[in-house]
Amino acid sequence: EDPYVMVRSTELEGYCIDLLKALAAALHFSYKVKVVGDGQYGAISAKGNWTGMIGEIIRQEADIAVAPLTVTSAREEVVSFTTPFLQTGIGILLRKDSVSQETPLFHFLAPFSKETWTGLLLAYVLTCLCLCLVARLSPCEWSEPKKEENHFTFLNSLWFGAGALAFQGVAPRPKALSVRVVAAIWWLFTLALVAAYIANFTALLSSGSEQLPIQTFEDLLKQRELDFGTLDGSSTYYYFKNSKNPVQQLIYEYMDKRRDYVLVKTYQEAIQRVLEGKFAFIGEAVSLDLAAARHCSLIRAPELIGARGFGIATPKGSPWTPRLSVAVLRLREAGLLEQLRSRWWQSHCRQQPRERWAPLPPRALAGLFVALAAGLALGVAAALLELSRRSRRGATHGQRSCCSIFMDELCMRLQITETTRPSPEPSAKASA
Repeated sequence: EDPYVMVRSTELEGYCIDLLKALAAALHFSYKVKVVGDGQYGAISAKGNWTGMIGEIIRQEADIAVAPLTVTSAREEVVSFTTPFLQTGIGILLRKDSVSQETPLFHFLAPFSKETWTGLLLAYVLTCLCLCLVARLSPCEWSEPKKEENHFTFLNSLWFGAGALAFQGVAPRPKALSVRVVAAIWWLFTLALVAAYIANFTALLSSGSEQLPIQTFEDLLKQRELDFGTLDGSSTYYYFKNSKNPVQQLIYEYMDKRRDYVLVKTYQEAIQRVLEGKFAFIGEAVSLDLAAARHCSLIRAPELIGARGFGIATPKGSPWTPRLSVAVLRLREAGLLEQLRSRWWQSHCRQQPRERWAPLPPRALAGLFVALAAGLALGVAAALLELSRRSRRGATHGQRSCCSIFMDELCMRLQITETTRPSPEPSAKASA
């Protein structure tokens, strides 16, 4: 398996071959490499026998197995493992463009959660109520107390609060100290709130196009565009089978019901299916990283589960187990294992420098245009409603119908040329 063991001409090369050479040089032993007969790592067959490398170690057909062999409890019961030479976990490999990233219509609401927007609405209404109440209670806010005139009605208070949210100065202006205190606190609140919104919205727009749609195994389970599976009979498959985690149990049930389609035989088959699209492969993170390094259209999702390691398998009670473990630790401390990892996992993909500026896609701000259209329609509807109320009042005092008065008023207001209204006639009586 690339890059652990590969055939080049008549010889073998790869990470495991280099590791074997380094161990032989450190412990002074000679060896003969044999490729496992059935091409399997090792699992329990239906008859209860072990297959693959684990089976050959048990049957003493081999002394050690050097491969990306995951250390598991089931394998540890029948063979011995050295200290892991590679640390890994279980991840998700997918194509970068495999899942469509549709921007929500009201994307501009995303900087705040639903709870925050609800709290903002409540704070706005309560503040306007408090503003109206304080203006009613304070005698300094009454311009003419005997006539009971007060400009801070509830509707005017709502308009005052909305103007503060938009950083616009609106009337009425507070006169009393108590009203000014409430207004100043609301201005401070809106200043911090708008600053937080702008910062979050800017970050959202700049990072939204680069965010991977599938970040976790739960995201993989929720989507419906991709099939997903793993290597048949691998330790990854049995990890999900034995897991008690609800999400991981659902993943296993999905794979088990569709095992003929989603379970693959080799890593090469899995990578090819991911490259073709509409398939996500669950496997060892180090192998997925290699696939992403070799194929620039592939990427590994960030989440890793089931931390584990690759170890060298030896027969139970073998005197070579502790010696090999010590040698692996020395190679790690000397930095040789990291050098081998860098050599065989070297990426051929060029990192494209991120553009500092890029035009926003139309859908990113589509919700703003929808909100603008709704606001304009609401304003026109409110104006027509006010005009109809005036027409009804005119119909009660005159002999004409409400509809005729409404149409006359509407036509007069929509005339393009300015109409001259007759000025009132001067009084017949003139003062001397």
